[in-house]
Amino acid sequence: MAAGKIKFHKSGSSMTVSGRLDAEGAGEVWKEARSAVESGCSTVECSGVEYLDGGGASLFMMMKAGCRDRGKNLSVDGLRPEFTSFLDLFDLEKSAPVQKQEKGKGGIKGWITSIGKSGQAVATDMREQIEFTGECFIASISTAACKNKLRWPDFWLTCEKVGADGLPIIILIGFLMGLIMSFQSAVSLMRFGAEIFVPNMLGLVMFRELGPMVTAILLAGRTGSAFAAEIGTMKVNEELDALNTMGLNPISFLVLPRVLATVCMTPLLTLFFNFMSLVGGALVMLSMGYPLATFTSRVFENVQWMDFSGGMLKAVVFSFLVAGIGCQRGLVTKSGASAVGDSTTSAVVSGIILIAVFDGLFAVIFFLTGI
Repeated sequence: MAAGKIKFHKSGSSMTVSGRLDAEGAGEVWKEARSAVESGCSTVECSGVEYLDGGGASLFMMMKAGCRDRGKNLSVDGLRPEFTSFLDLFDLEKSAPVQKQEKGKGGIKGWITSIGKSGQAVATDMREQIEFTGECFIASISTAACKNKLRWPDFWLTCEKVGADGLPIIILIGFLMGLIMSFQSAVSLMRFGAEIFVPNMLGLVMFRELGPMVTAILLAGRTGSAFAAEIGTMKVNEELDALNTMGLNPISFLVLPRVLATVCMTPLLTLFFNFMSLVGGALVMLSMGYPLATFTSRVFENVQWMDFSGGMLKAVVFSFLVAGIGCQRGLVTKSGASAVGDSTTSAVVSGIILIAVFDGLFAVIFFLTGI
């Protein structure tokens, strides 16, 4: 069984193929054929071809694509009519489409175009998030008016996942942050004999700023990603379409129990985070010879009610952002093997960005209102 062999004429623009062009034969002459096309050959003599299947057809598609990329057309001479009809079944434009370069992709014009496209994508995403917030608000009103009954089993299950299951990591991170921040601050303040002010700093920072913010970031990585993965998998499996077909609103059926459960659990998790951070700070102060009564008195003398309530307000808002963006990213999941992973990543990143943005807004509002 002889495989096809390539021979060049003296003109340097022709080649001859003979023998069986099956997968094995085409593989043996593939590199030679590519080199011939790259050297300028655009005519192939095929009168000696005895057999042709899909492997041989792929060889001709490669040669045709190579000639096309160089502005030429491959001329196939002497091929049997039945083989010619077989090759006509293959569409070159579908198998090897022309790689078109976008105009204005480089230079200042391309840079401006990319900025415009990015801005358009951000604006579209913001519009979708606002629409989703409105849908959640309407669903909440309908549920409060008893038009749509809240799925309490799903609500309590989500409370368990967000609250009880997430409590260990919250306690651990809160304790470590309080311990590390107190130790680092005490080392610096000891140079000036001012380590007694560590409880003041720790209480204010944790209750007002880091407590709700770090708790929300941990929830974004743990809970927001879980919501996006759960709902995204349902979207890929067309379960959301089934809910719509049965007349069930996915917002009321899936999103609302998760959002409400997260909003209820996050302030409690923030309290545990703040408490454990104070435990870590107290251990540092005890190691320096200060009694526990001194630590607690200075914390509660410095932390005002508005600091505590402001932190709890942040926790509520951040929890809605984390749960909402996780569910929203799951609802807009596209089809494909990597779609759920993309939605999960987008939920975590978008959640953290929204937390940072709204934390800055809270800082401005608290400053303007004197809180």
